[in-house]
Amino acid sequence: MAAQPPASQHTHITGYRFVDLPDRDALRQPFRDETARLGLKGLVLLCDEGINFFVSGTDQACAGFIDFLEADERFRGIAIKTSFMDDVPYKRMLVKLKREIIALGMDEIRPADVTGAYVEPQEFKRWLDEGQDVLVLDTRNDYETRLGTFEGAVDLNLASFKQFPDEVVRQLPKPTEGGVQAGGEPKSASGEQCGPFGHPRLRGDTKIVMYCTGGVRCEKASAVMMNAGFKNVYQLDGGIMNYFNECGGAHWQGECFVSAVATRVASNLGCAYSLIVISLHCARRCRYSTSAWRLIRILGRPRPPLASSAGSHSP
Repeated sequence: MAAQPPASQHTHITGYRFVDLPDRDALRQPFRDETARLGLKGLVLLCDEGINFFVSGTDQACAGFIDFLEADERFRGIAIKTSFMDDVPYKRMLVKLKREIIALGMDEIRPADVTGAYVEPQEFKRWLDEGQDVLVLDTRNDYETRLGTFEGAVDLNLASFKQFPDEVVRQLPKPTEGGVQAGGEPKSASGEQCGPFGHPRLRGDTKIVMYCTGGVRCEKASAVMMNAGFKNVYQLDGGIMNYFNECGGAHWQGECFVSAVATRVASNLGCAYSLIVISLHCARRCRYSTSAWRLIRILGRPRPPLASSAGSHSP
């Protein structure tokens, strides 16, 4: 790791890779042993389709964990996101077995084999600055999109990512041969032809750029769209957090719900990924708080009482 933590701060690293792990169960104990030896805390998900991890500790311990990963050729060269915190944000170390990194339930969707093209944050920003023909698609759940989105992004209003395959086809009909689908659909305030759900109509050369928080979900979402016959499908490399780090809050409206665990990052903070703020207020008002609080318990923070009214304000 090139970056060094400021004095007295802890290092936090995250990463993922879609790769077949037929020996998933056998990998669990070595990961437990190594993370215990290094004194790390956090979460490692070992899945049939790959690995996803969030671990914290000393800079030396995190470097040791990366060396451990690199010893297995399937995990070499994983893109690592590094940030620094005053405290370790987890109270224990878990190594869990799962079938999928992000649950979708479609065996035919294999990001290890096929996924959408990556667009770097600076390039994506340039497309937006220039007003290019880009449809920006938010693949996150509705409780995340309520806090903030890219300007003009299409929100499918998903209660669960498992709804994405059906909803994206239902709400974003593909263009016919030669351009925009015909029909008497309404137009947007700017005069642009809209589909039945009010989303901009796709043209044959429209770039579809999808995004999520850290990039994992889009690996599958882009594969779903390509499998359904959509063209010019891109995914924002590294997700919202990588965009914030490289481009700040340009074209972003609101805040970002990080990792769906009741954490928010204000987009105007610049290097947002290293400035994670726990917002218990956000979580206690979230109607999907059961899953959010599951990880908050891992973080070791007490659950406050539910807000008495929707008009409550953050402390």
